[in-house]
Amino acid sequence: MQQYTEIKRHYKFTEEDAQILHDLQPRMERLADEFIDGFYDYIWGFGKTAQFLKNKVIIAHHRKKIKEWFVNLFCGNYEMSYFTYLYKIGEIHVKIGLPTHYVNSAFTFVRTFVLKNIEANFEEKAQHLKEIGAVEKIIDMNLDALTSSYREEELSRFLSMSKFEKMILSGLKKFNSYINFFLAGALALVAFFAISLFVYDIYLLFFSDIGIEKGILTVLGSLLVLWAAIELIHEEIKHLQGKGFAIGAFIMLAMAALIRKVLIYSLSSEKGEELLIIGAVIVGLAISYWLVGAKKRTTIE
Repeated sequence: MQQYTEIKRHYKFTEEDAQILHDLQPRMERLADEFIDGFYDYIWGFGKTAQFLKNKVIIAHHRKKIKEWFVNLFCGNYEMSYFTYLYKIGEIHVKIGLPTHYVNSAFTFVRTFVLKNIEANFEEKAQHLKEIGAVEKIIDMNLDALTSSYREEELSRFLSMSKFEKMILSGLKKFNSYINFFLAGALALVAFFAISLFVYDIYLLFFSDIGIEKGILTVLGSLLVLWAAIELIHEEIKHLQGKGFAIGAFIMLAMAALIRKVLIYSLSSEKGEELLIIGAVIVGLAISYWLVGAKKRTTIE
């Protein structure tokens, strides 16, 4: 665990800040019940909170501990024992598999609740600013201490690997990076060919006997493929920036290519059987696309 004196020094947390927080404690203690009710309304909005608070006994215990933590936030004594207490809370979060996103998001409510109360009891500007500064510091230090357990857990896993395992992991990461950039280049090439196909279909529409009806449908199909390719490149850029792999965009591109065929074949009476097969494939892809989107929405919630 990072030395508590170092944490306080980095956040420029002074004895005056500690005293200001201690002076706020009686007021915040009176608001503890209101805080815990609002806090629970907030965290239940995460969607998966019930996975960690599974029954009434656990909920009652958790409410009690969160209430104690909130009051203790203004204890005025921020020495080794206080940060050890925070570190143990962080270890419990790691042990039960609580995502760091939930911790960070919950602190948004804590910060907003406390600052709103300070604002509502505004009397003198200088003191008001000092209170805000002290509250901001102690909340950020709490968040720092709680999430440090996650960082140490990740570090311990890495350090427990053998030299060979670390070499393999490092090599795989580099290889994955090269593959991603190769994929981005390949998608740019696909987009170029999609543009070429669109231009070629425009040429056929005006300078061949393809027929205006078939020509327009062909151009629309090419435009749909081009749009899907551009969307896929956009998703790949987000993936290179650290976001998730957008398999839905690949499904969308496949659907666009098949829809183009449907638009072309729809003018031919001899392609009925092929249209049925392609239509069935499109329906299957559409269902897959919906399932991928539903899973993504559930994960966000």
